[in-house]
Amino acid sequence: MKSLLQTVEFDADLIQKYNQPLPRYTSYPPATELTDQFNAHVVDAAFATGNYKQTPLSLYCHIPFCQSACYFCGCNTIVTQNTAVTNPYLDALIRNIEQVASLTDSQRVVNQLHWGGGTPNYLTLEQVDRLWQVLHQQFSFSQDAEISIEVNPATLSRDYILGLREIGFNRISFGIQDFDPRVQVAINRLQPEDMLFQVMDWMREAAFDSVNVDLIYGLPYQSLTTFSDTITKTLALDPDRIAVFNFAYLPHLLPMQQKHIDPATLPSPSEKLDILHMSIDQLTHHGYQFIGMDHFAKPDDELTLAQQTGQLHRNFQGYTTQPESDLLSFGITAISMFQNVYTQNYKRLKGFYDAIAPSPTDQLTAKHLPIERSVVLSKDDILRRAIIMELMCQFELSKAAIEDKYHLNFEQDFDTYFARERRDLETLAADGLVRLTPNHIEVAPAGRLLIRNIAAVFDTYLRNRKIRQFSQSV
Repeated sequence: MKSLLQTVEFDADLIQKYNQPLPRYTSYPPATELTDQFNAHVVDAAFATGNYKQTPLSLYCHIPFCQSACYFCGCNTIVTQNTAVTNPYLDALIRNIEQVASLTDSQRVVNQLHWGGGTPNYLTLEQVDRLWQVLHQQFSFSQDAEISIEVNPATLSRDYILGLREIGFNRISFGIQDFDPRVQVAINRLQPEDMLFQVMDWMREAAFDSVNVDLIYGLPYQSLTTFSDTITKTLALDPDRIAVFNFAYLPHLLPMQQKHIDPATLPSPSEKLDILHMSIDQLTHHGYQFIGMDHFAKPDDELTLAQQTGQLHRNFQGYTTQPESDLLSFGITAISMFQNVYTQNYKRLKGFYDAIAPSPTDQLTAKHLPIERSVVLSKDDILRRAIIMELMCQFELSKAAIEDKYHLNFEQDFDTYFARERRDLETLAADGLVRLTPNHIEVAPAGRLLIRNIAAVFDTYLRNRKIRQFSQSV
């Protein structure tokens, strides 16, 4: 496969033409398709299939607690300064882990573990170690597993960071969002510049394999000038990976935004595009490679190298270098993706606690798991998922490879099966977003920023979906 290390092409007219609310496609079907219909027998069969295939595992732990609310945030969090809430939650979380582990072959290898939230460093180091020990007792980890954690720098100390590394975390991520104090006040995320640089120094001292930072453009009071300063300071931090997220202003869905964020303080759509353009130019000029969507990585980073060799993958945890795995997730609202099933745990603590009660004396099955919602994928869903993920990760697709892997050539070829999608792709090709040949679909440089639009061509659910629940594609 040829190298895809190329500068993304910014075309403001195309972006304005195609910018619309679309899924982020961390999964297909998107999580919006999960319903309260739950078939425990199908979930049991999915566990059994994964065990038989010895499909590798990716694990996720959701720690929902935060000491204060970030007004931009759309995550499922519990804001409280009463740290006594953590021990009951840990007890239930561990029970959840043990239940899932009992349904999973102990020989299946874990290649990836991620802790998110909320604020995982809301836990004490002793609690972190307790949860760590349980996970490693219940599952078999590969020696080179990616083990990452999200942290809030405002509540970190040197000892805590060194402690995370000593426990075994090898990757770490923290949100900056913006260096500008006025923006920080507006979003209730106060993080002095000196503190952020100190935290990065501690992380370098701890020798994490990779440090990621998150920025958000489109926040209150941001301008091209102020965010340029944020990019300059972020480059001075020298992280391994940088994510530059588009602020999704969704007041109709997120009461926190409706209450605290005045839309009059947001940058205009044109200035927001200017901010994005500047960010891409500055990051790529300083050597970062555009991985996809909103992610950038250094040229020698694992994500960059994986994309060059066609080995990049994507799941609810974002881009990853690990092979296709079953994602098993623990805690409230956590979503699992394994074989042909997606499941989501109860979103509220009470529902989660009630469902996670000690198991009965009979054999444990999926009906005893704290699952509130699920969706079962059809063969068509699985085929479309493969296409969407290939385009999102590799920016190109071999039709013959898809035909061979999913046996299209026994009934009809790729172009016949996707005749409707072919017409939509030709429209995108006319605008320079994709290049089409008899056997390939290749995302053009101008299409890389609009990859969600290209992926959406293959999304059959989108035709009947309420798009207001999604963020803008750029």
